[in-house]
Amino acid sequence: MASGAGVYPPLESRPVKNTICLFDVDGTLTPARQAVSPEMLQLLSQLRHQCAIGFVGGSDLAKQQEQLATPSTTVTDLFDFCFAENGLTAIRLGVPMASNSFIQWLGEDKYQKLANFVLGYMSKLTLPKKRGTFIEYRNGMVNISPIGRSASVEERHEFEAYDKEHNIRKTLVAALKKEFPDYGLTYSIGGQISFDVFPTGWDKTYCLQHVEAEKSVSGVEYTTVHFFGDKCFEGGNDHEIFSDKRTIGHSVTGPDDTMKIVKETFKL
Repeated sequence: MASGAGVYPPLESRPVKNTICLFDVDGTLTPARQAVSPEMLQLLSQLRHQCAIGFVGGSDLAKQQEQLATPSTTVTDLFDFCFAENGLTAIRLGVPMASNSFIQWLGEDKYQKLANFVLGYMSKLTLPKKRGTFIEYRNGMVNISPIGRSASVEERHEFEAYDKEHNIRKTLVAALKKEFPDYGLTYSIGGQISFDVFPTGWDKTYCLQHVEAEKSVSGVEYTTVHFFGDKCFEGGNDHEIFSDKRTIGHSVTGPDDTMKIVKETFKL
């Protein structure tokens, strides 16, 4: 069976069929880079019986599988729509949808200039800790982390506090904007330790084209799109979709807050 959607009503038969709820992952459904709680999964299952649900995250599907799935299920079983890498990788009811590529759009020459500048810049930084994987290439973006993505949870917390005081990520973003003003890129700070770089327009609003396409697939027109995210401030990686006129944005402080708002909104 391609997906777990069979235990739920078809999209066109949900009680609130013209509504979809989209969730950021880190800081919204889960603590940053940690696993989802059983309580959250239970609530999402209840919600899915009422309306369509999906996640939209900047990470690749493997990381979302690690955070959101359980030993007995895959992440594509748990959501109607899975939008990894802001929707550049999209899965509907377990079936992949059209995808796109950052490297095809930017080109190898420009990408190498960008990567070389970042690595040169970070080689001059002195931080409390440095670990590994400072640039992570993804299908739809590049993720840049001054401390390195292999940092432990404790080291992530330490860098987050240091970054709030010293603006390491904000200063690097400003340097990139100055160095590559004509690249057509957007820089979005999210999570604790990194920021994303992607073509302008390839932020989390990219996934909304897949939501809008559902009308031609099943006949369901999602006239109400709820979005839940924790980085909704300007410059945060949830800001664009949170403030988009097509969505009803909910700014949350963490998974517990997400659950509270979902329960209040849908009387669960």
